[in-house]
Amino acid sequence: MSRDYYTLEELTQQLGRDQRVVEKQVSRGYIPGRRVGGEWRFNIAEITRWLEREIQGFNASDLAVLERSQQSIEACPISPISSLLQPDLVEVPLDAGTKPSVLKKLVDVAARTWQVFDTSAVLEAVRQREEIDSTAFDGGVAVPHPQSRMPEALGESVIAFGRTQSGIPFGGAKRQLTDLFFLVLARDSNTHLKILARLGRLFQTPDFLDRLRAAEDSASAYEVIIEADQALGRE
Repeated sequence: MSRDYYTLEELTQQLGRDQRVVEKQVSRGYIPGRRVGGEWRFNIAEITRWLEREIQGFNASDLAVLERSQQSIEACPISPISSLLQPDLVEVPLDAGTKPSVLKKLVDVAARTWQVFDTSAVLEAVRQREEIDSTAFDGGVAVPHPQSRMPEALGESVIAFGRTQSGIPFGGAKRQLTDLFFLVLARDSNTHLKILARLGRLFQTPDFLDRLRAAEDSASAYEVIIEADQALGRE
């Protein structure tokens, strides 16, 4: 999409919801939008940020609908996790003990693919996103990512995972310690939301986070993620 906004019809399709429900949510101010010439317009960046905040409250069904509704520019025939997470992009343990060091180490891990063209710019963008609002979820897991998509800094979208030896303060509503980190570097907003929705579903899978914490090394952690992801794909 060359323009920076959705129409009401396009937003309804992106959310995978009934248009009457979306119209009611928009009119009540729940979904950010504005009228231009008598028609609703929804800034893509604003909608993405809104969904990033709301997604933690979605149930598994809501997340599945959101995932299916995203028409990304990158083909993910199975799932964006199995497609974009490679074995060498998993680091267990991740040698970091502070939030800044976690972000730097994760970007370094992602750069192993040679798809990250400008590591300094990507790291700064991820740091700036964390300054706005923590990307930590409940359960001691976080999904750091840039606020804006960075197609000029990436060859392809990348997902990297790291698990620190112990939990660290990473923010979030409940101020829990965090030890599981999925770095998401997506080239477009739809791929980004598709990944977030899929990860959200994984986080709600029984025992998934516990199994990740029990994994002995990087290879074992990768197997846990892919196995759980493929199981979701069969549901």
